[in-house]
Amino acid sequence: MNIKDVIMQPEGRRLEFKATLPERSDLAKTIIAFANDAGGELYIGVKNNPREISGLPEDDLFATEEQISNIIFDRCYPAILPDITFLSDEDKHIIRVKVYRGSMPPYHLKDKGKLRGTYIRVGSTNRQADETIIAELERRKRNISFDSELVMDKPANELNIKSLREVFKEKTDENLEVHVLRKLELVKEVQGKEYPTIALVLLSDDALRQSMFHFAKVECARFKGISSEEFIDQKSITSNIATQAEEAYNFVLRHINKGATVEGVYTVSRWEYPVKAIREAIRNAIVHRDYSLTGKDVKVAVYDDMIEITSPGLLPPSIDYAVMESRQSDARNKLIAPIFKRMGMIDQWGNGLKLIAEELKAYPQIALQWKEVGLSFQVQFVRLDFVEGQELGQKQQELRADLGAEQQDFWADLRAEQQDFGADLEAEQKMTTLYQGILLQLQKSEMSKQELATASSLEKISGYMNRTVKKLLIQNLIERTIPETPNHPAQKFRITNRGKMFLELLNLKSD
Repeated sequence: MNIKDVIMQPEGRRLEFKATLPERSDLAKTIIAFANDAGGELYIGVKNNPREISGLPEDDLFATEEQISNIIFDRCYPAILPDITFLSDEDKHIIRVKVYRGSMPPYHLKDKGKLRGTYIRVGSTNRQADETIIAELERRKRNISFDSELVMDKPANELNIKSLREVFKEKTDENLEVHVLRKLELVKEVQGKEYPTIALVLLSDDALRQSMFHFAKVECARFKGISSEEFIDQKSITSNIATQAEEAYNFVLRHINKGATVEGVYTVSRWEYPVKAIREAIRNAIVHRDYSLTGKDVKVAVYDDMIEITSPGLLPPSIDYAVMESRQSDARNKLIAPIFKRMGMIDQWGNGLKLIAEELKAYPQIALQWKEVGLSFQVQFVRLDFVEGQELGQKQQELRADLGAEQQDFWADLRAEQQDFGADLEAEQKMTTLYQGILLQLQKSEMSKQELATASSLEKISGYMNRTVKKLLIQNLIERTIPETPNHPAQKFRITNRGKMFLELLNLKSD
Protein backbone atom coordinates (compact mmCIF):
# COMPACT_ATOMS: atom_id res chain seq x y z
CA MET A 1 0.00 0.00 0.00
CA ASN A 2 1.54 3.35 -1.05
CA ILE A 3 1.30 6.51 1.00
CA LYS A 4 -1.66 7.88 -0.96
CA ASP A 5 -3.62 4.73 -0.13
CA VAL A 6 -2.53 4.85 3.51
CA ILE A 7 -3.72 8.40 4.12
CA MET A 8 -7.17 7.46 2.85
CA GLN A 9 -7.56 5.05 5.77
CA PRO A 10 -9.25 6.20 8.98
CA GLU A 11 -7.25 6.51 12.17
CA GLY A 12 -7.81 3.50 14.38
CA ARG A 13 -6.35 0.74 16.48
CA ARG A 14 -3.27 0.31 14.28
CA LEU A 15 -2.94 3.69 12.57
CA GLU A 16 -2.31 7.30 13.64
CA PHE A 17 -1.36 10.52 11.82
CA LYS A 18 0.45 13.59 13.16
CA ALA A 19 1.33 16.76 11.27
CA THR A 20 4.38 17.36 13.47
CA LEU A 21 6.39 15.40 16.02
CA PRO A 22 4.13 14.88 19.07
CA GLU A 23 5.07 15.91 22.58
CA ARG A 24 7.50 13.48 24.21
CA SER A 25 4.89 11.90 26.50
CA ASP A 26 2.23 11.67 23.77
CA LEU A 27 4.64 9.95 21.38
CA ALA A 28 5.70 7.48 24.09
CA LYS A 29 2.06 6.68 24.97
CA THR A 30 1.24 5.90 21.34
CA ILE A 31 4.29 3.65 20.92
CA ILE A 32 3.48 1.83 24.19
CA ALA A 33 -0.19 1.40 23.26
CA PHE A 34 0.76 -0.10 19.88
CA ALA A 35 3.27 -2.48 21.48
CA ASN A 36 0.75 -3.63 24.10
CA ASP A 37 -1.80 -4.44 21.42
CA ALA A 38 -1.63 -5.46 17.79
CA GLY A 39 1.20 -3.16 16.75
CA GLY A 40 0.64 -0.12 14.56
CA GLU A 41 2.02 2.66 12.40
CA LEU A 42 2.46 6.34 13.21
CA TYR A 43 2.89 8.72 10.24
CA ILE A 44 4.45 12.08 11.07
CA GLY A 45 3.98 14.78 8.45
CA VAL A 46 0.33 14.01 7.68
CA LYS A 47 -2.51 16.23 8.87
CA ASN A 48 -5.54 14.36 10.17
CA ASN A 49 -8.27 16.96 9.65
CA PRO A 50 -8.39 17.66 6.80
CA ARG A 51 -6.40 14.56 5.83
CA GLU A 52 -3.49 15.70 3.70
CA ILE A 53 0.28 15.36 3.48
CA SER A 54 1.80 18.45 5.09
CA GLY A 55 5.36 17.10 5.10
CA LEU A 56 8.44 17.70 7.23
CA PRO A 57 11.51 19.78 6.32
CA GLU A 58 13.98 17.54 4.51
CA ASP A 59 16.93 18.97 6.41
CA ASP A 60 15.32 17.98 9.73
CA LEU A 61 14.54 14.32 8.91
CA PHE A 62 17.64 12.71 10.44
CA ALA A 63 17.49 14.90 13.55
CA THR A 64 13.80 14.06 13.99
CA GLU A 65 14.52 10.34 13.56
CA GLU A 66 17.16 10.52 16.28
CA GLN A 67 14.79 12.44 18.55
CA ILE A 68 12.09 9.76 18.09
CA SER A 69 14.55 6.96 18.87
CA ASN A 70 15.77 8.76 22.01
CA ILE A 71 12.23 9.38 23.29
CA ILE A 72 11.28 5.73 22.85
CA PHE A 73 14.50 4.50 24.47
CA ASP A 74 14.35 6.93 27.39
CA ARG A 75 10.65 6.74 28.22
CA CYS A 76 9.40 3.23 27.31
CA TYR A 77 9.95 -0.01 29.23
CA PRO A 78 10.59 -2.83 28.44
CA ALA A 79 12.60 -1.85 25.38
CA ILE A 80 10.63 -1.25 22.17
CA LEU A 81 12.45 -1.41 18.83
CA PRO A 82 10.36 0.21 16.08
CA ASP A 83 11.16 0.54 12.39
CA ILE A 84 11.64 4.22 11.48
CA THR A 85 11.65 4.99 7.76
CA PHE A 86 11.46 8.05 5.50
CA LEU A 87 8.77 8.33 2.82
CA SER A 88 8.22 11.03 0.23
CA ASP A 89 5.38 12.11 -2.02
CA GLU A 90 5.69 14.98 -4.51
CA ASP A 91 8.65 16.49 -2.66
CA LYS A 92 6.88 16.23 0.71
CA HIS A 93 8.65 14.16 3.34
CA ILE A 94 7.09 11.85 5.95
CA ILE A 95 8.45 9.74 8.77
CA ARG A 96 6.81 6.39 9.43
CA VAL A 97 7.25 4.75 12.84
CA LYS A 98 6.20 1.11 12.66
CA VAL A 99 5.71 -0.69 15.99
CA TYR A 100 5.33 -4.46 16.25
CA ARG A 101 3.20 -6.36 18.73
CA GLY A 102 5.40 -6.76 21.80
CA SER A 103 6.30 -10.09 23.38
CA MET A 104 6.95 -8.66 26.87
CA PRO A 105 3.83 -6.73 27.89
CA PRO A 106 2.78 -4.73 29.75
CA TYR A 107 4.86 -1.94 28.22
CA HIS A 108 4.72 1.30 30.20
CA LEU A 109 6.25 4.71 30.81
CA LYS A 110 9.44 4.36 32.85
CA ASP A 111 8.78 7.38 35.03
CA LYS A 112 5.15 6.41 35.78
CA GLY A 113 5.63 2.73 36.49
CA LYS A 114 3.44 -0.21 35.46
CA LEU A 115 0.26 0.73 37.35
CA ARG A 116 0.11 4.36 36.22
CA GLY A 117 2.06 4.25 32.97
CA THR A 118 0.57 1.37 30.97
CA TYR A 119 -1.45 2.36 27.89
CA ILE A 120 -3.55 0.43 25.40
CA ARG A 121 -5.10 1.34 22.09
CA VAL A 122 -8.88 1.82 22.09
CA GLY A 123 -10.10 2.88 18.67
CA SER A 124 -7.93 5.82 17.62
CA THR A 125 -7.01 6.89 21.15
CA ASN A 126 -4.52 5.85 23.82
CA ARG A 127 -6.16 4.86 27.11
CA GLN A 128 -4.50 4.29 30.45
CA ALA A 129 -4.88 0.63 31.41
CA ASP A 130 -6.51 -0.30 34.70
CA GLU A 131 -5.42 -3.19 36.90
CA THR A 132 -7.73 -5.65 35.11
CA ILE A 133 -6.20 -4.89 31.73
CA ILE A 134 -2.67 -4.92 33.14
CA ALA A 135 -3.35 -8.37 34.59
CA GLU A 136 -4.53 -9.56 31.15
CA LEU A 137 -1.34 -8.22 29.56
CA GLU A 138 0.68 -10.11 32.18
CA ARG A 139 -1.18 -13.30 31.33
CA ARG A 140 -0.51 -12.75 27.65
CA LYS A 141 3.22 -12.51 28.39
CA ARG A 142 3.07 -15.85 30.22
CA ASN A 143 0.86 -17.33 27.48
CA ILE A 144 -1.91 -18.23 29.90
CA SER A 145 -5.56 -17.24 29.84
CA PHE A 146 -7.94 -15.83 32.41
CA ASP A 147 -10.21 -18.87 32.22
CA SER A 148 -7.32 -21.17 33.23
CA GLU A 149 -6.83 -19.51 36.62
CA LEU A 150 -7.88 -21.49 39.69
CA VAL A 151 -10.86 -20.71 41.92
CA MET A 152 -10.02 -21.73 45.47
CA ASP A 153 -13.43 -20.89 46.97
CA LYS A 154 -14.81 -24.41 46.57
CA PRO A 155 -13.36 -27.87 45.80
CA ALA A 156 -14.13 -29.15 42.31
CA ASN A 157 -16.12 -32.15 43.56
CA GLU A 158 -18.59 -29.82 45.30
CA LEU A 159 -19.30 -27.76 42.18
CA ASN A 160 -22.71 -28.25 40.53
CA ILE A 161 -21.98 -29.21 36.90
CA LYS A 162 -25.06 -31.36 36.28
CA SER A 163 -26.21 -29.43 33.19
CA LEU A 164 -22.71 -29.42 31.74
CA ARG A 165 -22.50 -33.20 32.15
CA GLU A 166 -25.82 -33.61 30.32
CA VAL A 167 -24.88 -31.32 27.43
CA PHE A 168 -21.41 -32.88 27.16
CA LYS A 169 -22.93 -36.36 27.02
CA GLU A 170 -25.48 -35.28 24.41
CA LYS A 171 -22.90 -33.62 22.17
CA THR A 172 -19.96 -36.01 22.54
CA ASP A 173 -21.56 -39.26 23.73
CA GLU A 174 -18.93 -39.23 26.49
CA ASN A 175 -19.34 -38.99 30.24
CA LEU A 176 -17.68 -36.01 31.85
CA GLU A 177 -15.81 -38.00 34.45
CA VAL A 178 -13.03 -36.68 36.69
CA HIS A 179 -10.27 -37.94 34.41
CA VAL A 180 -11.86 -36.03 31.49
CA LEU A 181 -12.04 -32.87 33.59
CA ARG A 182 -8.34 -33.27 34.36
CA LYS A 183 -7.46 -33.89 30.73
CA LEU A 184 -9.33 -30.73 29.70
CA GLU A 185 -7.57 -28.87 32.54
CA LEU A 186 -10.91 -27.84 34.01
CA VAL A 187 -9.70 -28.99 37.42
CA LYS A 188 -6.20 -28.76 38.90
CA GLU A 189 -4.64 -30.21 42.03
CA VAL A 190 -3.30 -28.02 44.81
CA GLN A 191 -1.83 -29.68 47.91
CA GLY A 192 -3.71 -32.92 47.33
CA LYS A 193 -7.09 -31.31 46.65
CA GLU A 194 -8.61 -30.52 43.25
CA TYR A 195 -10.05 -27.08 42.53
CA PRO A 196 -11.98 -25.81 39.52
CA THR A 197 -10.63 -23.34 37.01
CA ILE A 198 -12.58 -20.22 36.07
CA ALA A 199 -13.61 -22.05 32.89
CA LEU A 200 -15.37 -24.80 34.87
CA VAL A 201 -17.08 -22.28 37.13
CA LEU A 202 -18.42 -20.43 34.07
CA LEU A 203 -19.64 -23.74 32.62
CA SER A 204 -21.33 -24.74 35.88
CA ASP A 205 -24.78 -24.09 37.37
CA ASP A 206 -23.28 -23.47 40.79
CA ALA A 207 -24.18 -20.47 42.93
CA LEU A 208 -20.47 -19.67 42.87
CA ARG A 209 -20.77 -18.72 39.18
CA GLN A 210 -23.54 -16.25 39.91
CA SER A 211 -21.65 -14.67 42.81
CA MET A 212 -18.31 -14.40 40.96
CA PHE A 213 -19.49 -13.82 37.38
CA HIS A 214 -23.00 -12.37 37.55
CA PHE A 215 -22.09 -10.30 34.46
CA ALA A 216 -21.35 -13.45 32.41
CA LYS A 217 -24.75 -13.36 30.71
CA VAL A 218 -26.36 -12.50 27.37
CA GLU A 219 -28.83 -9.62 27.15
CA CYS A 220 -31.18 -10.02 24.17
CA ALA A 221 -33.55 -7.34 22.92
CA ARG A 222 -35.93 -6.72 20.01
CA PHE A 223 -36.29 -2.99 19.50
CA LYS A 224 -39.01 -1.10 17.69
CA GLY A 225 -37.62 0.64 14.62
CA ILE A 226 -33.93 1.34 14.18
CA SER A 227 -33.09 2.82 17.59
CA SER A 228 -32.86 1.39 21.10
CA GLU A 229 -35.47 3.72 22.59
CA GLU A 230 -38.39 1.28 22.77
CA PHE A 231 -38.42 -2.48 23.51
CA ILE A 232 -40.74 -4.97 21.85
CA ASP A 233 -39.23 -7.93 23.68
CA GLN A 234 -36.20 -8.64 25.84
CA LYS A 235 -34.58 -11.54 27.62
CA SER A 236 -31.68 -11.98 30.05
CA ILE A 237 -29.90 -15.31 29.56
CA THR A 238 -28.16 -16.15 32.83
CA SER A 239 -27.62 -19.89 32.38
CA ASN A 240 -24.15 -21.42 32.14
CA ILE A 241 -22.18 -20.34 29.10
CA ALA A 242 -22.49 -23.75 27.40
CA THR A 243 -26.20 -23.14 26.77
CA GLN A 244 -26.28 -19.37 26.30
CA ALA A 245 -25.55 -19.37 22.57
CA GLU A 246 -28.52 -21.53 21.57
CA GLU A 247 -30.90 -19.54 23.79
CA ALA A 248 -29.73 -16.28 22.22
CA TYR A 249 -29.94 -17.79 18.72
CA ASN A 250 -33.52 -18.94 19.32
CA PHE A 251 -34.40 -15.44 20.52
CA VAL A 252 -33.17 -14.04 17.20
CA LEU A 253 -35.17 -16.62 15.21
CA ARG A 254 -38.35 -15.56 17.01
CA HIS A 255 -37.90 -12.02 15.78
CA ILE A 256 -36.89 -12.38 12.14
CA ASN A 257 -38.96 -13.46 9.14
CA LYS A 258 -38.88 -16.59 7.05
CA GLY A 259 -40.28 -16.53 3.53
CA ALA A 260 -40.54 -18.76 0.47
CA THR A 261 -38.32 -18.53 -2.59
CA VAL A 262 -38.29 -20.51 -5.85
CA GLU A 263 -35.13 -22.44 -6.74
CA GLY A 264 -35.58 -24.19 -10.06
CA VAL A 265 -38.88 -26.06 -9.89
CA TYR A 266 -38.93 -26.16 -6.09
CA THR A 267 -40.21 -23.69 -3.53
CA VAL A 268 -37.95 -23.52 -0.49
CA SER A 269 -38.12 -21.54 2.73
CA ARG A 270 -35.44 -18.99 3.48
CA TRP A 271 -34.69 -16.74 6.42
CA GLU A 272 -34.29 -13.02 5.75
CA TYR A 273 -30.86 -13.17 7.44
CA PRO A 274 -27.98 -15.69 7.09
CA VAL A 275 -28.89 -17.55 10.28
CA LYS A 276 -25.90 -19.91 10.28
CA ALA A 277 -23.58 -16.91 10.19
CA ILE A 278 -25.53 -15.25 12.99
CA ARG A 279 -25.35 -18.39 15.13
CA GLU A 280 -21.59 -18.53 14.55
CA ALA A 281 -21.21 -14.86 15.49
CA ILE A 282 -23.19 -15.39 18.72
CA ARG A 283 -21.11 -18.45 19.64
CA ASN A 284 -17.89 -16.53 18.98
CA ALA A 285 -19.14 -13.65 21.13
CA ILE A 286 -19.62 -16.03 24.07
CA VAL A 287 -16.56 -18.23 23.57
CA HIS A 288 -14.07 -15.44 22.88
CA ARG A 289 -15.39 -12.66 25.11
CA ASP A 290 -13.12 -11.24 27.78
CA TYR A 291 -14.49 -12.61 31.05
CA SER A 292 -11.96 -10.63 33.04
CA LEU A 293 -13.83 -7.40 32.23
CA THR A 294 -16.31 -7.03 35.05
CA GLY A 295 -19.69 -5.40 34.60
CA LYS A 296 -19.92 -6.16 30.86
CA ASP A 297 -22.22 -8.69 29.19
CA VAL A 298 -22.79 -9.97 25.66
CA LYS A 299 -25.60 -8.09 23.90
CA VAL A 300 -27.74 -9.38 21.01
CA ALA A 301 -30.00 -6.69 19.55
CA VAL A 302 -32.56 -7.08 16.76
CA TYR A 303 -33.62 -3.88 14.98
CA ASP A 304 -35.78 -3.34 11.90
CA ASP A 305 -32.65 -2.77 9.82
CA MET A 306 -30.05 -5.08 11.38
CA ILE A 307 -28.94 -7.63 13.96
CA GLU A 308 -26.15 -6.44 16.24
CA ILE A 309 -23.95 -8.63 18.46
CA THR A 310 -21.62 -7.00 20.99
CA SER A 311 -18.97 -8.91 22.93
CA PRO A 312 -16.80 -7.56 25.79
CA GLY A 313 -13.13 -7.39 24.87
CA LEU A 314 -11.27 -6.10 21.83
CA LEU A 315 -10.64 -8.33 18.85
CA PRO A 316 -7.57 -10.53 19.48
CA PRO A 317 -4.53 -8.88 17.84
CA SER A 318 -3.96 -11.67 15.33
CA ILE A 319 -7.55 -11.73 13.99
CA ASP A 320 -8.51 -9.56 11.03
CA TYR A 321 -12.14 -9.47 9.89
CA ALA A 322 -11.02 -7.80 6.66
CA VAL A 323 -9.70 -11.18 5.47
CA MET A 324 -12.51 -13.37 6.74
CA GLU A 325 -12.05 -16.17 4.23
CA SER A 326 -8.56 -16.99 5.47
CA ARG A 327 -8.37 -19.42 8.35
CA GLN A 328 -7.71 -17.46 11.54
CA SER A 329 -7.66 -18.71 15.10
CA ASP A 330 -6.62 -16.99 18.30
CA ALA A 331 -8.55 -18.26 21.31
CA ARG A 332 -8.60 -15.78 24.17
CA ASN A 333 -10.11 -18.41 26.47
CA LYS A 334 -7.76 -21.35 26.04
CA LEU A 335 -9.85 -23.81 28.08
CA ILE A 336 -13.37 -22.76 27.10
CA ALA A 337 -12.67 -22.83 23.35
CA PRO A 338 -11.55 -26.52 23.26
CA ILE A 339 -14.66 -27.51 25.27
CA PHE A 340 -16.93 -25.79 22.77
CA LYS A 341 -15.01 -27.37 19.92
CA ARG A 342 -15.30 -30.82 21.47
CA MET A 343 -19.05 -30.33 21.79
CA GLY A 344 -19.22 -29.28 18.12
CA MET A 345 -20.23 -25.71 18.88
CA ILE A 346 -17.25 -23.97 17.26
CA ASP A 347 -14.34 -24.84 14.99
CA GLN A 348 -11.14 -24.22 16.89
CA TRP A 349 -9.05 -24.02 13.75
CA GLY A 350 -10.40 -20.76 12.38
CA ASN A 351 -13.23 -21.93 10.13
CA GLY A 352 -15.77 -19.71 11.93
CA LEU A 353 -15.02 -16.53 9.98
CA LYS A 354 -14.79 -18.52 6.76
CA LEU A 355 -18.25 -20.01 7.42
CA ILE A 356 -19.69 -16.51 7.96
CA ALA A 357 -18.07 -15.23 4.75
CA GLU A 358 -19.34 -18.20 2.72
CA GLU A 359 -22.96 -17.85 3.85
CA LEU A 360 -22.96 -14.11 3.26
CA LYS A 361 -22.29 -14.77 -0.43
CA ALA A 362 -25.84 -16.14 -0.70
CA TYR A 363 -27.21 -12.97 0.95
CA PRO A 364 -26.08 -10.00 -1.19
CA GLN A 365 -28.73 -7.85 0.52
CA ILE A 366 -27.00 -8.34 3.90
CA ALA A 367 -23.79 -6.47 4.70
CA LEU A 368 -21.45 -7.49 7.50
CA GLN A 369 -20.04 -4.54 9.43
CA TRP A 370 -17.77 -4.68 12.46
CA LYS A 371 -16.15 -2.20 14.77
CA GLU A 372 -14.58 -1.85 18.19
CA VAL A 373 -16.71 0.18 20.57
CA GLY A 374 -14.73 1.11 23.65
CA LEU A 375 -13.45 -2.18 25.07
CA SER A 376 -16.01 -4.24 23.15
CA PHE A 377 -16.17 -5.80 19.71
CA GLN A 378 -19.36 -5.38 17.69
CA VAL A 379 -20.66 -7.21 14.61
CA GLN A 380 -23.66 -6.01 12.61
CA PHE A 381 -25.66 -7.86 9.94
CA VAL A 382 -27.24 -4.93 8.07
CA ARG A 383 -30.22 -5.19 5.71
CA LEU A 384 -29.17 -3.13 2.69
CA ASP A 385 -32.68 -3.33 1.20
CA PHE A 386 -34.07 -1.66 4.33
CA VAL A 387 -31.37 1.00 4.33
CA GLU A 388 -31.88 1.65 0.61
CA GLY A 389 -35.64 1.82 1.16
CA GLN A 390 -35.16 4.35 3.95
CA GLU A 391 -32.85 6.43 1.77
CA LEU A 392 -35.29 6.21 -1.15
CA GLY A 393 -38.16 7.26 1.11
CA GLN A 394 -36.12 10.23 2.32
CA LYS A 395 -35.30 11.22 -1.26
CA GLN A 396 -38.96 10.91 -2.23
CA GLN A 397 -39.97 13.14 0.66
CA GLU A 398 -37.38 15.70 -0.36
CA LEU A 399 -38.56 15.52 -3.97
CA ARG A 400 -42.20 15.89 -2.95
CA ALA A 401 -41.30 18.97 -0.94
CA ASP A 402 -39.31 20.28 -3.89
CA LEU A 403 -42.17 19.68 -6.33
CA GLY A 404 -44.69 21.13 -3.92
CA ALA A 405 -42.67 24.32 -3.70
CA GLU A 406 -42.29 24.42 -7.49
CA GLN A 407 -45.93 23.69 -8.26
CA GLN A 408 -47.10 27.28 -7.94
CA ASP A 409 -44.17 28.55 -10.04
CA PHE A 410 -44.91 25.86 -12.64
CA TRP A 411 -48.51 26.94 -13.20
CA ALA A 412 -47.60 30.63 -12.92
CA ASP A 413 -45.02 30.18 -15.69
CA LEU A 414 -47.58 28.30 -17.77
CA ARG A 415 -50.17 31.04 -17.47
CA ALA A 416 -47.57 33.70 -18.26
CA GLU A 417 -46.60 31.74 -21.34
CA GLN A 418 -50.24 31.46 -22.36
CA GLN A 419 -50.70 35.23 -21.94
CA ASP A 420 -47.62 35.88 -24.10
CA PHE A 421 -49.46 34.10 -26.89
CA GLY A 422 -52.69 36.00 -26.18
CA ALA A 423 -54.46 32.93 -24.93
CA ASP A 424 -58.09 33.41 -23.90
CA LEU A 425 -59.70 31.54 -21.00
CA GLU A 426 -60.74 28.64 -23.20
CA ALA A 427 -57.22 28.32 -24.65
CA GLU A 428 -55.71 28.49 -21.15
CA GLN A 429 -57.88 25.64 -19.97
CA LYS A 430 -56.99 23.71 -23.13
CA MET A 431 -53.25 24.06 -22.53
CA THR A 432 -53.57 23.17 -18.85
CA THR A 433 -55.52 20.05 -19.81
CA LEU A 434 -52.84 19.22 -22.38
CA TYR A 435 -50.07 19.37 -19.75
CA GLN A 436 -51.91 17.00 -17.51
CA GLY A 437 -53.03 14.80 -20.35
CA ILE A 438 -49.51 14.23 -21.71
CA LEU A 439 -48.27 13.17 -18.29
CA LEU A 440 -51.18 10.76 -17.90
CA GLN A 441 -50.63 9.27 -21.36
CA LEU A 442 -46.91 8.78 -20.78
CA GLN A 443 -47.67 7.14 -17.45
CA LYS A 444 -49.26 4.32 -19.48
CA SER A 445 -46.51 3.91 -22.11
CA GLU A 446 -43.82 5.62 -24.14
CA MET A 447 -45.20 7.71 -27.04
CA SER A 448 -43.96 9.80 -29.94
CA LYS A 449 -45.07 13.41 -30.34
CA GLN A 450 -47.54 12.41 -33.06
CA GLU A 451 -48.98 9.66 -30.84
CA LEU A 452 -49.40 12.20 -28.04
CA ALA A 453 -51.18 14.58 -30.39
CA THR A 454 -53.57 11.83 -31.52
CA ALA A 455 -54.22 10.73 -27.90
CA SER A 456 -54.93 14.39 -27.04
CA SER A 457 -57.55 14.63 -29.86
CA LEU A 458 -55.40 17.03 -31.89
CA GLU A 459 -55.47 16.80 -35.66
CA LYS A 460 -51.78 17.63 -35.91
CA ILE A 461 -48.78 18.55 -33.80
CA SER A 462 -49.71 22.12 -32.85
CA GLY A 463 -47.65 24.96 -31.43
CA TYR A 464 -49.36 24.25 -28.12
CA MET A 465 -48.11 20.65 -28.30
CA ASN A 466 -44.50 21.64 -29.07
CA ARG A 467 -44.39 24.25 -26.31
CA THR A 468 -45.99 21.85 -23.83
CA VAL A 469 -43.49 19.06 -24.55
CA LYS A 470 -40.61 21.53 -24.33
CA LYS A 471 -41.89 22.83 -20.98
CA LEU A 472 -42.26 19.30 -19.58
CA LEU A 473 -38.71 18.43 -20.69
CA ILE A 474 -37.27 21.55 -19.04
CA GLN A 475 -39.13 20.73 -15.83
CA ASN A 476 -37.70 17.15 -15.98
CA LEU A 477 -41.23 15.72 -15.80
CA ILE A 478 -40.69 13.77 -19.02
CA GLU A 479 -37.59 12.65 -20.93
CA ARG A 480 -36.61 11.49 -24.42
CA THR A 481 -36.06 7.78 -25.06
CA ILE A 482 -33.15 8.70 -27.39
CA PRO A 483 -31.64 11.68 -25.57
CA GLU A 484 -28.43 11.81 -27.61
CA THR A 485 -30.40 12.42 -30.86
CA PRO A 486 -33.39 14.72 -30.14
CA ASN A 487 -34.68 14.69 -33.74
CA HIS A 488 -34.35 10.96 -34.30
CA PRO A 489 -37.31 9.64 -36.35
CA ALA A 490 -37.94 6.92 -33.73
CA GLN A 491 -37.88 9.45 -30.86
CA LYS A 492 -40.42 8.93 -28.11
CA PHE A 493 -41.05 10.33 -24.65
CA ARG A 494 -41.60 8.77 -21.25
CA ILE A 495 -42.61 10.09 -17.85
CA THR A 496 -39.90 10.46 -15.18
CA ASN A 497 -40.20 9.58 -11.50
CA ARG A 498 -40.43 13.30 -10.91
CA GLY A 499 -43.36 13.45 -13.32
CA LYS A 500 -45.12 10.58 -11.54
CA MET A 501 -44.78 12.35 -8.21
CA PHE A 502 -46.05 15.55 -9.81
CA LEU A 503 -49.19 13.70 -10.87
CA GLU A 504 -49.60 12.38 -7.34
CA LEU A 505 -49.46 15.94 -6.05
CA LEU A 506 -52.25 16.82 -8.46
CA ASN A 507 -54.25 13.78 -7.25
CA LEU A 508 -54.56 12.57 -10.84
CA LYS A 509 -54.67 8.91 -11.93
CA SER A 510 -54.38 7.33 -15.35
CA ASP A 511 -57.27 5.24 -16.64
